[in-house]
Formats: sequence, structure tokens, C-alpha cells
Amino acid sequence: MALGELFSEALRAIRAHRLRSFLTLLGIIIGVATLVGVVSVISGLNGFVQDKIIQLAPDVYVVTKFGIIRSREEFLDALKRKNFDWRDFTTLERTLRLADGVAAQVGSTTAVKFRDRRLGNVAVQGTTANYGTMVGLDIENGRYFTPTEDDTAQPVTIIGADVKDELFQQLDPLGREVLVNGSSFRVIGVMAKQGKTLGEERDKRVYVPIRAFNKMFGNRESIDMLVKAHGGVPGLEASMDEARAVLRALRHTSFKAPDPFGVVTAEALQELWKQISTAAFMLSLLIASVSLGVGGIVIMNIMLVSVVERTQEIGVRLALGARKRDIRRQFLLEAALLSLLGGLIGVLFGAGAAFGVRGLLNFPAAVTPGIVFMGILLSAGVGLAAGYWPARSASNLPVVEALRAD
Repeated sequence: MALGELFSEALRAIRAHRLRSFLTLLGIIIGVATLVGVVSVISGLNGFVQDKIIQLAPDVYVVTKFGIIRSREEFLDALKRKNFDWRDFTTLERTLRLADGVAAQVGSTTAVKFRDRRLGNVAVQGTTANYGTMVGLDIENGRYFTPTEDDTAQPVTIIGADVKDELFQQLDPLGREVLVNGSSFRVIGVMAKQGKTLGEERDKRVYVPIRAFNKMFGNRESIDMLVKAHGGVPGLEASMDEARAVLRALRHTSFKAPDPFGVVTAEALQELWKQISTAAFMLSLLIASVSLGVGGIVIMNIMLVSVVERTQEIGVRLALGARKRDIRRQFLLEAALLSLLGGLIGVLFGAGAAFGVRGLLNFPAAVTPGIVFMGILLSAGVGLAAGYWPARSASNLPVVEALRAD
């Protein structure tokens, strides 16, 4: 039989029992939709984390009290560590020879006001003047503060896009005064829109000189210190070793004791995110596999029922000269088309769910051609696997017994 004839016969058999065919597809639809939706979200998040969340350059590392915390025990141990203060920062800045720059950052949360408008829970970041260039802050209008403004604790600030929209609306904020924790600050810059992702409102923040921050909030919080390695990425390890040696000496840490601080690099953050996204992908794959497995079993069962129902038809075809492989191909193609149809519907539902998540929750889902092809190919493979045994059973029917079937 020609491929076109096999295709038309398979479509005729599927259309003959539309409701049964649709119900057979539900497992495939759910499995493919789950896989496409979750993988699209993970793929989009991977790109977003790489471009937006992990703002560290490959040759910049952060020395912090906590570091990367992976368990409750690690968090409790980190809480016992001594805070980093201004003396630690100035010692690193003065001592390090394998660093092209050292910046400091500390944060808190407070309300910001302009005239009669108030915005609560704004993240206030106190930084040194070189922090903006070291992490690549995207300033849409205005500028970052200078070393002189930092050294003299000038009341100047750079505000996020949400702060601008909520407090100033149609007004130009540059040069205007805002109240940060009750203190007056002059706006000298506005950040570009960053968006809200993973629960973090990246536009609801302001940056002020770290000395001005300390005047407002005191020195209770631990300082994070950013170090740009001399010689770029190749010099990263040597620079981190030097910083560790200096800080361990300041902390009087014994030779065998672990570091009483954490060191964070862009590579470490990427590796941590890779572990999280891989775990989420494996979980979604497990859920989808169960659904696809159930769908495959249902397809196999329906195809076996179809073989019984069409036994006489099969006998007539064999008697008229159809070869066994023609019968196998017909039933394999029917199962594959059935599963492929479920895969196409599942891809549409999965892509719709991904776009819905992106629109409602601001998750940067990305439905790529590769993900669509994966869903379709997987569904077709399940159909072929599920249809193999029924197709073989149909092709091996004895002609005489098949013709005698009622």
C-alpha cells in the first residue's frame, strides 16, 4: 500500500470514533502540555537569571558574611559570624595587590516620600561610588554619585523606575528632593526599568552614598565587599586567595578552621541556579513521563480493541493481497497520528500556559522552536511505542480465522 493510502485509512479510523479518540489523547495532552509549559518557563528564567539577576561580571567576586546558603544549618552557622564593617573594607581596599578595585554595599528597607506621596518598603542600597560601574547598573537618566559625594556623605540618590512612577508620575525627578527614612536627598539619577521576577521588585529601590546610609541607619548591618580581580578572569582565583588570607588574618582564624565568611562569584551563582533549574526540570519530566506513560497505555489498549473490532477488515485486506508489513504500518501510523494529534494540542496548551505565566506573574517564559519540536517528537515516539504491539498482533492474524470473525 502507498503511504498516502495508509495515511487516509488511518485518518478514517480515527474520525470514525471521534469521542473515543479524543478521550484517548488526554494523557498525551496533559503530559506534553506540562513538559512544554515547565521547560518554557525554566528556559526563560535561565536567560533572565543570566542577564538580569546575576549582575556580577565574571572577574568580580563578593565577600559577604553569609555567602551562598544551601541549608538551614549553614544559615544558622552564618548568623554566628561577625559582621563586616568599614574597617574590613578599608583594609581590603588598602592591602589587596591583586585587585583593580574594591567596592562596598549595604542595604535596608524604609519608606520614601515626595511631597504628599509615600512609597513604603523601598530597598535602600548604600554603596561606594565605584559600585555602579562594577555591577553594571543601567542608569536611564542622570548619573551615579562621585567619590567626592561619597566621601563627604552628600545627600544624593539614584531611584528605581517604580519609585519614579509612584512618587513623581509625570514629573521629571532629577534635581528634586525626596525623603529617605525622614532625611532629604536630591535625585541625581533614575534607573532603567528592570521588572519584577521571582518575587523581587527590582525597580523599588534607591541608591545612596554608603556614608550617608550609615548616618541614617548606623553601622548595624554587615557590609558586602565587591572585588574586581586584577588580570580579569584568569586572575580571579589568585585574587580570591589573597582576599581570604587578609580577612582570615583580621579574624584571627586558625589554619584548619573554615572561612568565617562567604565568597560569591558569578560562576557559583550560575552553578547554584543550574542545580535548582535542573531539579525543577527533572520533577516536571517525572510528572510528564507518568502522564505520557498512562497516555501510551491507553492508546495501546484502544488500538488492541480496534484490532478486535476490525478483525474481519484485516482478513479481507490480507486475502486481497495486502502484506503483513502493510497492516503493521497502517496500525502504527494510526497510533502515531493519534498520539501526534495529542502532542500538538498539548504543545498549544503548554505554550498558552507559559505565555499566561509570563503575562500574569512576569516570569520570562520562552517558547522556542526546539521546545515545540521536543513536545511533538516525544508524543510521536510514545504513539509508535504504544502502537507496536497492536500493529504486530493485527499483522499476525491468520487470514482464515480473521475472515470468519463476526
